[in-house]
Amino acid sequence: MLTRFYDQNRVPVTWNQIAPVMYDAILSSEDPRFYDEGGIDLLGTTRAVLSNLQGDSNVQGGSSISQQYVKNVLVQDCYGSVDDQSLTQAKKDAAIQACYNEATNDNGPEGYARKLQEMRYAISLSQKYSKDQILLAYLNIANFGGVTYGIEAASEYYFGVHASRLDLGQAATLAGMVQNPNTYRIDHPKDPANGDANHYALTKQRQEYVLGRMKAGGKITDAQYGAAMRAPIRPKITAPATGCASTSVQYFCQYVTSIIRSDPAFGKTAPDREQALRQGGLKVYTTLDPRLQKVAQDTVAKYAPSKWPDYGYGSTVVNIQPKTGDILSIAQNTHYSTTSSSPDSGQTSVVYAGNSMQGANGFEAGSSFKLFTLLAWLQAGHSVNEVVNGNVRVIPHITNSCQGDWTNTHDTIIQNFRHEAGYYGTPMQFTAQSLNSGYLAMAAKLDLCTVMKDATKLGVTLANGHGPVQMTDLFSVLGSNSVSPIAMAGAYAAIANHGKFCQPRVIARVTDADGKDRPVPERTCTQAIDPGIAATAEYALQGCLRPGGTAAVANPNDGTPLFGKTGTHNGEQTWLITSSSAMTSLVWSGITDNHGDPDLDMYTWYYRGTDLAEIRYPMSERIQRAADKYYPGGPLPDPEAKLIVFSGHYPNWGHTAKKHKGDKGAAPESTPRRGRRARRRRHRRRRRSRRRHRPRPSRLDTGTDGFGIPAVRTTPGDRVDSNGCHGVWRSLVARFVRDEEAAGSNPVTPTIKGSTAVEPLL
Repeated sequence: MLTRFYDQNRVPVTWNQIAPVMYDAILSSEDPRFYDEGGIDLLGTTRAVLSNLQGDSNVQGGSSISQQYVKNVLVQDCYGSVDDQSLTQAKKDAAIQACYNEATNDNGPEGYARKLQEMRYAISLSQKYSKDQILLAYLNIANFGGVTYGIEAASEYYFGVHASRLDLGQAATLAGMVQNPNTYRIDHPKDPANGDANHYALTKQRQEYVLGRMKAGGKITDAQYGAAMRAPIRPKITAPATGCASTSVQYFCQYVTSIIRSDPAFGKTAPDREQALRQGGLKVYTTLDPRLQKVAQDTVAKYAPSKWPDYGYGSTVVNIQPKTGDILSIAQNTHYSTTSSSPDSGQTSVVYAGNSMQGANGFEAGSSFKLFTLLAWLQAGHSVNEVVNGNVRVIPHITNSCQGDWTNTHDTIIQNFRHEAGYYGTPMQFTAQSLNSGYLAMAAKLDLCTVMKDATKLGVTLANGHGPVQMTDLFSVLGSNSVSPIAMAGAYAAIANHGKFCQPRVIARVTDADGKDRPVPERTCTQAIDPGIAATAEYALQGCLRPGGTAAVANPNDGTPLFGKTGTHNGEQTWLITSSSAMTSLVWSGITDNHGDPDLDMYTWYYRGTDLAEIRYPMSERIQRAADKYYPGGPLPDPEAKLIVFSGHYPNWGHTAKKHKGDKGAAPESTPRRGRRARRRRHRRRRRSRRRHRPRPSRLDTGTDGFGIPAVRTTPGDRVDSNGCHGVWRSLVARFVRDEEAAGSNPVTPTIKGSTAVEPLL
C-alpha cells in the first residue's frame, strides 16, 4: 500500500481478520446477551432509562451492540450531510456538531424519542442481518478516539499490530475505549489525567473492568486474568501513512490523486469526488512499477539538482508502456510540499510531467515535436529518402487550412544548432541530425493542419488546457508549443505500438469498501496513425540513436532496437524521448521560471560536472537500460516500401551548402534566441565546449558533411555493408556523379525491384 486518504482513519476488515479475543472482550463489556436478544437489550435499556430518570451517572452502557451500531451510523451520516461548499470550515464543523448532538442525545423527551427510534432501527437491523454481520459492522465503524475508526485502524495506531494479532491486554484496552473514546485514548502521553506519568490510569481502570467481565463470563482463566491485570498498558503509537507526503513516490501519488479529484468516474461533482477519496473506503490500484520507479528516482537524484539559485528549475522522468498506455513511473527532482510552491524553492506539489490538472502548464517541446511533421510528411506520400533543399533560407509561406496560413512578411530566417550549415538532404538525415532548416523545408511542402491533427490524435494538446497546439508560424514546427511530458511520451509510445494510441493511465482498478469493483477512469486505445506510417517514422527516428545521431550517446547499446528524438528550446528546455517496442522513456530538464531573464542558458549551468542541458543523455541511458531489462523489446517493424523510395537530386553536387547571407548566429534545435548579445555569447561558448560533449559525423572526401552524402542505390549484384565505409562511399559517389553527368543532371528515381538499399551513415 502506498498511502491512505481520509477524514477518518478507517480500514475495514473481514470476520477472520479480527482476533477471537477481541470479540470476547467487546461482547463481555458491551453486550453479553448479544446472541440471545432480538436487537435490543431490554434489561440493559430499562436500567439505563431508570438511571437517567434518577440522575444516576454511575451506570454504564444500556444499549445493545445493535443499538450502538445504529447510533454510529446516524453519527456518520452527520459528516455526509454537510456538503454545502459555500460554508466556511468553521460553519461546517458547527453543523456537524449540532447533528452529532441530536443523534447522541439521551436526555429529556427528545432523548427518549431518539432512544425509541434507535431501538426500532436496531430491531429492523436484526431481522435483516445475522448477528455476526452486525458485530463485524460495529467493530468496523466504532470510534476509538480522534480520527481513528474501526478495530483495524485502532490496532495499528495504538499497538502497531493488525487486529488479527491482538493479545488479551490490547483487546481489553480497545474494548474499553468505545464507551468514551477521547477519555480513554492512549496517544497523549503528556496528559496529566491519563498519560505516561500515571501509566494511563483511567484507561487501565477501564481495561480492568473489561477483564473482570471476561473472567466472570468464563472467557478467560484466572491465570490469564491475573497476568493481564498486572501488565502495564504499553502503547506503540504508529502514525498511519496518509497523503502523498508519506510515500516514497510523492509525484506519482499526486498524479493519481489529481485524477481521482477530477475524473467523473469518482463522482459527478468536485465535492462528490473529494468525499469518495476521503470517505469512500476505496482501494485504488495503480500502474506503478516499483522497479522502474526506483531507477527513475535514483537517476533524477544523481543528475538533477532539486533547485537552482535565483531561478525555477525542474527535471522529470516518465515511463509508459506502449501496448497499454500504463504510466509505470513518474520521478521529479524537487522536494514534495503542499505548502510551498515557489518556483525556485525546490519545493512544490506541481507534477512537472503533467498538465494544468496537476498544476503544470507544460514546456516547449523543441525538436521532439518534429515527430508530427515527420508523420504529416509520410501521410502526404513523401519518402524519408526524398531529397529536399534543407539549406538555411527564407521560407516565404506555410499552409495551414485549419488555423490559417502564415506568410513570412519579415523574411525571418531560423538557423541550425551550433551554426551548422544546411544542405540538400533527406528526412532520414534531417531527423538524425535534428536539422531545423531541413524540417522547415519539409513543412513548407505540407499543410500544417495535418501536423496539428496528428498531434491531437496522439494526445498532444496545449498543456494549459486551451485546446490543440497552434501551428501558426515557423517556430511552431520546431516545438514552440508548451505541452506536457506525459503527453509527449504517450505519443511516442503510440508510434512504438504500431500507431495505436492508448491514452496514458495510472489507475488500473478500483474497489469499494465492500471489495466490489467499480468503474475506473475511461481510457481508450485507438488506431491514430496507419501502422505503415508509424513503422516508417520509427525507421527514421532510429537514426537519432545511431552513431552520429543527436542521441547516440544515450543509447545503452544493450542489443535492444530503439528509436527516439532529442528536443531543445532556446537552451531553456531539453528533452530526450527513447523507445523500444515494449517501453517508452522520457527525460526532461528545463527552466520552470526564468524570472523574465531572456538570456538564460542551461548549457552554462553545471551540476556535478555536467551542464543541465546535457544531463538528459546519461539519465536517459540509465532509464532505458532498466526498461530494456524489465521489459525486453523486440525487433522494430520494417518501413513501408513506398515511403523509403529514393528520389530527387542534389544540385551542385560536391559543393557544401554555404551559410545564408545575413546569418548572424545559430539557434538550438528549435526556436532561435533573439538578441545579438546573447547569440554572440552562445556562439563563443558552444564553439569552445560542445565538441567534447557530442560525437560529430566525419567528413568524407567528397567535400560534404558526413550526413550530407546523397542516398544512392547499387546496381543488382553489388554487396555493400549497410553501415557503410569511406572507401565504398567514395566509389558509390563517383558512380553517382558519372550517372548524373551522363543523364544531364536529371533527378534520379531508381526503382526498388532488384536493388539493395544503402542508407546514409547514421
